[in-house]
Amino acid sequence: MNPYASPQAYRDSAVLTASPEQLVVMLYDGAVRFLRQAEVAMNEGAWLHSFEKLNRAEAILDELLATLNMDTGEIADRLQAIYIFCKKTLIEARIQRQGEKIAQVVALLSNLREAWAALAQQAAAVAPASA
Repeated sequence: MNPYASPQAYRDSAVLTASPEQLVVMLYDGAVRFLRQAEVAMNEGAWLHSFEKLNRAEAILDELLATLNMDTGEIADRLQAIYIFCKKTLIEARIQRQGEKIAQVVALLSNLREAWAALAQQAAAVAPASA
């Protein structure tokens, strides 16, 4: 089998060629995907599977937190507060075993994802003109 035809090779290529804005969108996509899986598993009573997916989503939130440029001002401060709120809510979801709390975080991150996707699209439209 051609190693370049694998889904992993495609993902690797997409990550390596993505703009910073597109990378943030990809992180949101991953977090939302893992959170939806966690919510379904939790609602089915599959606690261990749910906790595993929550861990993966929380790792993405940690990455988003770690890569914030706090020198950029108010936007970074607000994003930091949102990410910390999301992590707190996911901890509560795990302890209380409430899928509804996961759904709250999914809704919040989905809104942020759409905003970043629009930003990435604008940046891509400007990039060719400046090259």
